[in-house]
Amino acid sequence: MKKILTCLFFCASFSQIFAQETTPEDALRLSVENLTGTARFRSMSGAFGALGGDLSAINQNPAGSVFFNNNFGSITGSVFNTKNSSTYFGTKTKDNDTTLDLNQAGVVFVFNDNSGKTDWKKIALAFNYDNTNNFGNSIFSKGTNPYNSIGNYFVDIAQGIPLNVLTDYDFYQLNFYEQQTYLGYDTYIFEANDNIPSNTSYYTNIPLGGNYYQENSVSTSGYNGKLTANFATTYKDFLSLGMNLNFHFVDIIKTSSVYESNTNPIYDSGSTISELLFENQLSTIGSGFSFSLGTIVKATDFLRFGLSYDSPTWYRLTDELTQGVATHSINNQDGNEFPTSYQPTIQYAPYKIQTPSKWTGSVALIFGKRGLLSADVSTKDYSTTRFKPKNDFQDLNTFMSNALDNAIEVRLGGEYKIKQFSLRGGYHFDQSPYKTDVTFGDLTGYSGGIGYSFGESKLDLAYNYEHRKMNQLLVTSGMTDPARISRYNNNVTITYSVNF
Repeated sequence: MKKILTCLFFCASFSQIFAQETTPEDALRLSVENLTGTARFRSMSGAFGALGGDLSAINQNPAGSVFFNNNFGSITGSVFNTKNSSTYFGTKTKDNDTTLDLNQAGVVFVFNDNSGKTDWKKIALAFNYDNTNNFGNSIFSKGTNPYNSIGNYFVDIAQGIPLNVLTDYDFYQLNFYEQQTYLGYDTYIFEANDNIPSNTSYYTNIPLGGNYYQENSVSTSGYNGKLTANFATTYKDFLSLGMNLNFHFVDIIKTSSVYESNTNPIYDSGSTISELLFENQLSTIGSGFSFSLGTIVKATDFLRFGLSYDSPTWYRLTDELTQGVATHSINNQDGNEFPTSYQPTIQYAPYKIQTPSKWTGSVALIFGKRGLLSADVSTKDYSTTRFKPKNDFQDLNTFMSNALDNAIEVRLGGEYKIKQFSLRGGYHFDQSPYKTDVTFGDLTGYSGGIGYSFGESKLDLAYNYEHRKMNQLLVTSGMTDPARISRYNNNVTITYSVNF
């Protein structure tokens, strides 16, 4: 029966002036940073704010590029594996997704001034691309909800919308909530209490009594990439200064399918919905800009300090949404057991997201050519995250100001060298952006790796593990019964680099 309900989306595209439904998670997926980059960077959990000497390290502190001794280039590939364990009303399910990605490529050019005419001894110019987030992910949840039906989403949104909007409509002029209401009305999920044009009150055709079997499948693909142009210089081999200009690229596709069935007693008259399928495909594309400033102080040959500032990232995004609803009506008076409603692909008006800025303080201990220890501590106030135009997202921005908080990130890393080999390890902790972290929990990660130097070239291998818990709603309105998700990331990264 579920296969019969599968919707074939109608694929006409057109412009739409009305704002779509957005959530804090739409901003957080671009605001919360992920541990990406070269294998050396990842194997030490990204604790490079006072170290430099790695192309991904310039993302942590732009001053780090002057610690290269020669022109240098690197390229990195990774295997990303994400495993999700879901618990929904006592039923546990598992899903996983694995992708292969060329996630880093960059080059740095080093210019030394040995003339003795200036105290500015070195200049470095670097260009680097990092895939800052690979969105490949799959989550499957199922269970029997003893309280709420998915159909509540449509009934809840419908309240207050006049009946004549649904019966005498121009779909192209409906706003987002009227479109959602139409999808539910057209598939008999609800009916008007009184069949008059001015009526704004509706009742559900899904039988009451609970025990709704529900499935939720969510798959995401795409990336968030960053191209960095870096400039750095050093003064008297003591003070290093750097700046990044960052250009961001976003391409995300999220597909979700929510299914529900029930065996509750049918109504004596009208329609009785026994099955429901609600499918969505949301495509988000766009670009953004940010800048970074940093300094590293070489206090002694043994001790370094670093300080960096990352500006907000200003994104300009566009969403396209395709939706479909199908139901099984046991006793539909119109004789159509499987009413189906499609929404054409809608391209919404562009909107903007401003992510929070970040400060990072760093310290590193250098033990000659034998090894090092490094630590970074960052702070980021997620409550400053904003959707724009502000008038269109006033309620959402107010919610984020109240619900989100300042978060601390800690990165620790170490390296020990044995002839041509380098052994590395790290620890990473990222605090939840929420004041109450049940919705989106803290992240804990561990990493390790090994490197081998061939002289002018190197080969590095890294493994990192991360774990975070979060809640996931099946629909965004009408029911507040989330699935509890435990996410585990296991990633393997390999980097080839060369001096030239």
